[in-house]
Amino acid sequence: MTRSLYTNRAMNAPQSAKPGLWIARLSRALRRWLAGRPPAPSLRIRSAMHELTARTIPSLDRIPAEAWDACANPPDLSPEDAAGERYNPFVSHAFLSALERSRSVGARTGWTPAHLLVEEAGRLVACAPAYVKTHSMGEYVFDHSWAQAYENAGGRYYPKVQIAAPFTPVTGRRLLVAPDAPAGARATLIAALRGLRDAVEASSVHVTFANLRDAEALGAAGFARRTGEQFHFLNEGYADFEAFLAALSSRKRKTIRRERRDALGDDIAIDLLTGNDITSSHWDAFYAFYMDTGARKWGRPYLTRAFFDEIGRTMADKVLLVMARRDGRHIAGAINFLGKDAIYGRNWGAIEERPFLHFEVCYYQAIDYAITHGFARVEAGAQGEHKLARGYRPVATYSAHDFADAGFARAVRDYLVREREAVDEQIADYEAGLPFKKEG
Repeated sequence: MTRSLYTNRAMNAPQSAKPGLWIARLSRALRRWLAGRPPAPSLRIRSAMHELTARTIPSLDRIPAEAWDACANPPDLSPEDAAGERYNPFVSHAFLSALERSRSVGARTGWTPAHLLVEEAGRLVACAPAYVKTHSMGEYVFDHSWAQAYENAGGRYYPKVQIAAPFTPVTGRRLLVAPDAPAGARATLIAALRGLRDAVEASSVHVTFANLRDAEALGAAGFARRTGEQFHFLNEGYADFEAFLAALSSRKRKTIRRERRDALGDDIAIDLLTGNDITSSHWDAFYAFYMDTGARKWGRPYLTRAFFDEIGRTMADKVLLVMARRDGRHIAGAINFLGKDAIYGRNWGAIEERPFLHFEVCYYQAIDYAITHGFARVEAGAQGEHKLARGYRPVATYSAHDFADAGFARAVRDYLVREREAVDEQIADYEAGLPFKKEG
């Protein structure tokens, strides 16, 4: 019988609580589990029933876009598999390749591509965007405290394997299984996640912002499930922006109207740009906004200037730039990506300060565009309780985590039980305070 790492007090506080106490306790407990781990096998995953094999590739340039996209965004995706998004731009070959070609990801950034492919007789039937990471930046599901606890105990948390759309806190499919894939393809892909972890001697696998179906499949395979929250605008079939405002309380309606009026004043105009309307000069202006805001918030922005040229070349029709213009010069902007069902707000920046301009460019313009063009929702990225007062609602997000060290896995799993309870309570509290009119 093995002795449990968990000691009933090691990880009993959610991330929002003080981490120091449980980190110290976990660190002491972990030292008992670090010796004698088995050697890492190479990545050799096979399913005899259907002759499925798994392998990795160091770049998406190694596989045709149509083969990857047939798994990532198949045109005949069922409603169950789509889970609210029939086309997710962030797992597309174009988006992920743009990150690689622009050197926004790569070994020098700590995001080394190692994409997983599952094939049947040479045909791609499942895949996953995979990266070997040497840090925890750019993920938006925070595990810094786990890394600190493990390394304080003498372990090595990095490298780790990340299954994700880099720098993108957007829920979507992560186990990209083709609709006509043979039985066993999903299970083979999950086995390959662990095989990659062992092959590169990583501590763990982290599948972040998975949709609920993938999170449940990973949980059934033994991954520890984690819950977080975001804030989304849900289009309830509003005829226009005024119809949306009519659903809010009187006080909130007045606040939003005032914010929109003050944001634009008499001298700022909004340009909505997509497809061929986006020029290199627009990208130059937006990148200046992005760099200014990114440098102040993160120290070093993640995306290079070349990334924007790449997406402008390969997927401009999936991009919506919202640009604020004063006296013929753009002074602020936000980039959104367009799915079939949702608008995804990603980055914002400004070179001039103006009250409420952030809300107008990032939130109100996106809501207005979604209503006008029939999108079901707007996802405005990570964090931001201030979105609630502006008509966004709390929704749960999911991730799944698997650790080579069984003792550490048990400790994390127990901690996550308590964290999920705290997140569920927080979402319920948010729901109770939404600015919409009360029925009855």
